[in-house]
Amino acid sequence: MKKRQSGVLLHISSLANEFGIGSLGKSAYDFVDFLEKSGQTYWQVLPLGPLTYGNSPYQSFSAFAGNPYFIDLKRLIEKDLLVSEDLEGLDFGDDPESVDYEKVSQAHQSLMEKVFHNFKTHGNQEAYQQFVAEQHSWLSDFADYMAIRTYFGNQSWLDWEDEEIRQRKEEGLRFYRKKLSKEIQYHKVLQFLFFQQWQELKTYANKKGIKIIGDMPIYVSSDSSDMWTNPHCFETDQEGRPTVVAGCPPDAFSETGQLWGNPLYDWSVMAEDNYSWWCLRLREAFKLYDLIRIDHFRGFEAYWEIPVGDAIATNGRWVKGPAKKLFEVFQKEFGPDLPLIVEDLGLITDDVIALRESLGLAGMKVLQFAFDVDEESTYLPHRSSINSVVYTGTHDNNSIRGWYEDDISEETRQFFNDYSHKFPDESASQAMIRLAWLSNSYLAITTMQDLLDLGSYSRMNTPSTIGNNWKWRMKSAIIDKNVQENLLHLTKLYYRQR
Repeated sequence: MKKRQSGVLLHISSLANEFGIGSLGKSAYDFVDFLEKSGQTYWQVLPLGPLTYGNSPYQSFSAFAGNPYFIDLKRLIEKDLLVSEDLEGLDFGDDPESVDYEKVSQAHQSLMEKVFHNFKTHGNQEAYQQFVAEQHSWLSDFADYMAIRTYFGNQSWLDWEDEEIRQRKEEGLRFYRKKLSKEIQYHKVLQFLFFQQWQELKTYANKKGIKIIGDMPIYVSSDSSDMWTNPHCFETDQEGRPTVVAGCPPDAFSETGQLWGNPLYDWSVMAEDNYSWWCLRLREAFKLYDLIRIDHFRGFEAYWEIPVGDAIATNGRWVKGPAKKLFEVFQKEFGPDLPLIVEDLGLITDDVIALRESLGLAGMKVLQFAFDVDEESTYLPHRSSINSVVYTGTHDNNSIRGWYEDDISEETRQFFNDYSHKFPDESASQAMIRLAWLSNSYLAITTMQDLLDLGSYSRMNTPSTIGNNWKWRMKSAIIDKNVQENLLHLTKLYYRQR
């Protein structure tokens, strides 16, 4: 039986500091200390990759690379890669509770160019060369892609004018690798700095007894080194362009479904080499995280295929995925007890449930979906199985306070109050966290927004919308001691303390 444990979901971008976006610096270490003092076992983060479309962490230039925005600037000063004066006069945005990605990007680029210049004389060249050698399976392709993408005006490989390099012909690769050698090395150096800081933070967390839950999107972006390097692994036409894209049918989040736009895998091709790309992806992820949440697990059993060019997701169809064949390869490669959580939300069939249970993997229970006044939801705490992870909400949900005040009917609100035995002086957020912690699920996770009892403005993402997502940040790195003590009390009370 799995030990009862708990943790907090907070993405790196949401940490507080004076540089416009959270980083792997002091506030990250302070947050680990908070988790330790409040009796937690896990820190869950969103995907860590470099951002492309809509600044979504679920749309990245690489399934393997890290986001350079998260490199801590103060630690670069300590290593003589920057000086304090380099940071003066830069505009990172003026709202401490929101990320201004445009300003962060501009300030970051000017600084990283200085870092790259200084790295030649002050960088740890031996450690860098070792990193490049160890990560050669993805790093060179990624660095090539980013440098060439910039050369072509920050366009996706699908729009590059030179067919030689678009199709990765040897002559084209030789030409651009020589022409852009400096730019290619720049991206390798940034990845080295990111992964160095990430591993140092993870080591610190693990020594404190805190484990990291990572998030692995099922799909990659078409604007990525992954698809440019492996177009044969996707459903494409003769020019390598996607013919169908990913999404999901109408559900609780959207009446017209969700059109994600990611290219879909050609699973038959991937099966020919025993899913080697997926094994590499998982192997690298296990180096970064202690436990991995796989997004959209439903898509491995069957996925929603939408024709390219459709404006909404309704005109799609279900297509069978690799199902257990893929996971049996994983079990052979990494052992029978895979350290995975699977996101099994949305339209879940008996076949999806059977697949998850046959693999012994923990699914998800989101409490915001539990309070259906018309039926006894399987998400209610008394119905959740031990082998599951209960969430007050995820990155796709409103905060509990926002949900309680803005989203639900009076009838649902009364049901929630009665079921949770909400105390007169207790917030809806506190009551929901209490329900998560007392549930049968072996692991309970709450968002930092819910711990702080924040309203709708703190919502991380509203599915099927673009432009105002992924921005929320903690106003201060200092977390009220009452929050820490209350969380520790609940964690002890419901036997979830480490």
